[in-house]
Amino acid sequence: MTTYTPAEAARLSGFSIDTLRYYEREGILSPVARTAGGRRRYSEEDIGRLGFLRCLRDTGMPIAQLRRYGELSLDGSTVPERVALLEEHEAVVAAAIEELHAQRARLREKLAWYRAEMAADERPAVPSR
Repeated sequence: MTTYTPAEAARLSGFSIDTLRYYEREGILSPVARTAGGRRRYSEEDIGRLGFLRCLRDTGMPIAQLRRYGELSLDGSTVPERVALLEEHEAVVAAAIEELHAQRARLREKLAWYRAEMAADERPAVPSR
């Protein structure tokens, strides 16, 4: 079984070592196995969970919801609750995407207007007869 040091887990997940410790302490990440000397050793499963947590964080999921997801994931009978939490967050992400699309459309309108103005300024003057 492959295991990873905290530094390797941090590199693979994109989280800092401090964040990994915080996630474990707050119950966002399940308790990580330790060596006989007390050093953390992350499993492939831990790395997979961290990858999903990275996805959730990158979509803007608040820490409170990450914590709730972590708590729920400790109990195999909470799949419906996890689905509900993820569906709720997916709706938030979808609304944010729609808002970004609307903002982008406004930006494009303004850019088109400015470009038209610049093009008009670059036209040579028509000589009068």
